[in-house]
Amino acid sequence: MNANEKTYILSGSSASKLGVLDLIIGCLYKHECYAYEIHTFDDDDVERFFFRVEFRYIGAGELAEESLRSQFGDRAAAFDAEWDLRDSSTPDKLVILVSKYDHCLQDILHRHSIGALNIEIPAIISNHPDLKRLAEWYHIPYYHLPITADTKPQQEAEMWDIIQKVDADLVVLARYMQVLSDDMCKKLHGRAINIHHSLLPGFKGAKPYHQAYDKGVKLVGATAHYVSKDLDEGPIITQGVEPVDHTYTPERLVAKGRDTERLALAKAIKLHVERRCFVNGKKTVVFPGH
Repeated sequence: MNANEKTYILSGSSASKLGVLDLIIGCLYKHECYAYEIHTFDDDDVERFFFRVEFRYIGAGELAEESLRSQFGDRAAAFDAEWDLRDSSTPDKLVILVSKYDHCLQDILHRHSIGALNIEIPAIISNHPDLKRLAEWYHIPYYHLPITADTKPQQEAEMWDIIQKVDADLVVLARYMQVLSDDMCKKLHGRAINIHHSLLPGFKGAKPYHQAYDKGVKLVGATAHYVSKDLDEGPIITQGVEPVDHTYTPERLVAKGRDTERLALAKAIKLHVERRCFVNGKKTVVFPGH
């Protein structure tokens, strides 16, 4: 495949019905599209068929994209399909929410700057002013929206206004130390990712790594998941685990945990923007990436 050749991703889910593969491959064939990567999964529990097809146009001239969308949409209706067709080169617009911890934000901004993530970042929103200089270094608008218990509804309204104005595809909570309201979680369903530690066993409340040190844990981890109204219990996208031992002080545990968090979050973002993960009730379907 030519490195400059335009590629597309067709992804989504449908009812588990006979003929769904013919729908996908047949429409691509009629439009002279060659599917070079195909992933499917049939979930018997919910009777949904999940699919992701990466393809390129091999005909003359340009792909008749609107014709493909129209034909696929007309036929897909009979399969109760929810689907998305996108040009692989089109970046997702990503809004980052952050508080004071900068390790996940730093990692995302660096990966973006070197082209490791197919994203644009039109806005960074924080309840603190601390990381504004970092945003300015990367020439990204930074919105400081302070929050108190009394101003939370107003702050979230301002946040939602920014998300809509920049037409965000994805919102990432890069160690945003505020709990989103149920209403905001509903608005962001399936397009907001959070990261948090997943120490084994679990430790809740303040200073989890210090609690872990006191108990002598041997594993630290991180979980990246879609946001839901159930705090830190949304559908999991990916997790990371690293071994530790008795020599790890609380400070070393924190450092190891932060490394695990940033790697897990970056992987989750990449899976999402490549349309490799799908919310499936309280779970996710995640197709392998490169």
